[in-house]
Amino acid sequence: MTQSLAPAARPTAGPGRARRILRAVAVVSCVPYLALKTAWVAGSHIGIPEGSSLLDDRLTMAVINGLSILLDSAVIVLALVLTRPWGLRVPAWLLAFPVWVATGLLAPVMAGFPAQLVVRAFGGGGASSAGREVFLDEWVFAVVYTGFIAQGLALGGLFVLYARGRWGHLWRGRVGDLPVGAVGPAHRALAVAAAVLALLPLTLHARWACGVSAGLGEGRAADRGGEFYVLEALYVVFLLAAVTGAVLPAFRCGRALPVSVPLSLAWVGSGAVACWGGWLSLASLGGPADLADRATPLMNLAYAGQMLVGLLVAAIGVHHFAERSAGTGRRAA
Repeated sequence: MTQSLAPAARPTAGPGRARRILRAVAVVSCVPYLALKTAWVAGSHIGIPEGSSLLDDRLTMAVINGLSILLDSAVIVLALVLTRPWGLRVPAWLLAFPVWVATGLLAPVMAGFPAQLVVRAFGGGGASSAGREVFLDEWVFAVVYTGFIAQGLALGGLFVLYARGRWGHLWRGRVGDLPVGAVGPAHRALAVAAAVLALLPLTLHARWACGVSAGLGEGRAADRGGEFYVLEALYVVFLLAAVTGAVLPAFRCGRALPVSVPLSLAWVGSGAVACWGGWLSLASLGGPADLADRATPLMNLAYAGQMLVGLLVAAIGVHHFAERSAGTGRRAA
């Protein structure tokens, strides 16, 4: 598979001006987050007010912060891979997986933080805004999330430019013109499985977005506000995007659509629901000391369900590109 996904473009002497600017933005935007997390691992309480739940379990938080440092450092590595000539020789899977993870972690932040600011501007922050003050200082969210948005825009732009030159031939054409091998029984079976598995997390997140508290922990239900509803609505949107991106090519729906549309929906949607489902599941393992603030079984089911949906849709994407790449190789031979 690695050979079949070899770059279509020849390595150049260096990146163009646009790539250099995007790379600089990606690297610089990582600095505030990495500095803050490193300070917390070292024992600093900067940005953490007294009484914050983050101070309850220092060991767990040190582990989570260390993992966060590794994940954000990967953005710098990816920015280099996507802009250096040797990056074209990196195996497809070794590059695609971390970019997919980065997309999944950053996309909800890029969509959610501006939406939350709008909600708060109109007085819709509610209880969650008040509760946040004992969790982290307000300036931390502004600095960190602004950096995440800059990272997402820069890294997304770099990856689009890179992928268009290396793999652009694999998503040309329209859904109705997909070759037979690119959409087979395995593709359709996985798409149906993803749609069925999405029903539970989709229903739960939609109910919570509409104000239903059943299934939420007491602490979570008490802290709900406009920002909470924004996040729950986004989970619904990304779940629908993932399933739509899988189903459209599987059953050749929307035949006039460019293939890039469902593939983009599948890429972003699957990454968002899988990575955030996995991250929230991991975060719930430690759990706060207060039982009222712990994730309930239904919340854990929602997280696990969306993670499985994301992984299934991602598997569909891998299958699609492998089949199209193999077909391209056979025609070239």
